[in-house]
Amino acid sequence: MLPRVNQALFYQIASSDEEEAKAVYKSRIADELEDGLLIEFPLQEKSGRMKRLYLGDELSAYFMSEDGVKHFFNSHVLGFKDEVIKLVKIHKPSPDQITKIQRRQFLRVSAELEIAVKMSDHLRFIATTDDVGGGGISLICDGKWPVTPEAALDCWLVVPYKNGAIEHVSFKAEIIRVAELATGRKQVMIKFLKITDGERQKIIRYCFERQLEFRNR
Repeated sequence: MLPRVNQALFYQIASSDEEEAKAVYKSRIADELEDGLLIEFPLQEKSGRMKRLYLGDELSAYFMSEDGVKHFFNSHVLGFKDEVIKLVKIHKPSPDQITKIQRRQFLRVSAELEIAVKMSDHLRFIATTDDVGGGGISLICDGKWPVTPEAALDCWLVVPYKNGAIEHVSFKAEIIRVAELATGRKQVMIKFLKITDGERQKIIRYCFERQLEFRNR
């Protein structure tokens, strides 16, 4: 079953910030295109406030059938269209990407990728990611590094693809949370502050490849 025009769409937006990621938004499907769905700008269910979306934002969405069954799928923002009201174009799922059995998680995958981190001109280090996604990443670093919430970082992430190609993705990020591990190392959760659409798409492409790899095992 596929979502239809005028149907309500509920979703959450991928974010490294737990509170932000928990927020539920609601839109109406305004139109269906061959290569996507056009939806109205989202309103947060609790506050009624409008939420701005950005190119590449990942969505964990569901719609309800007439018999009250929730159908879940992953999507992401493809672009925008100005009509009487501004609409958001999102990826249209195929039937095999929709499930009514359990809630899909955000397109965020476990991955051990190398990442270079610059905190200042005199403080740089190499770490390994724990998971990656279009909204942010989690990394593991040595316990000696003075990482603290709200600190700004410049990062360079090494992203390998199945075809053997390797991309280096650069972005600015902010530390959301730091957890001390039993090993003495630190788990650092960060969200993207400044990343180009092209760089974000490189990460999303990697996540999709990893998701397909897990599905085919």
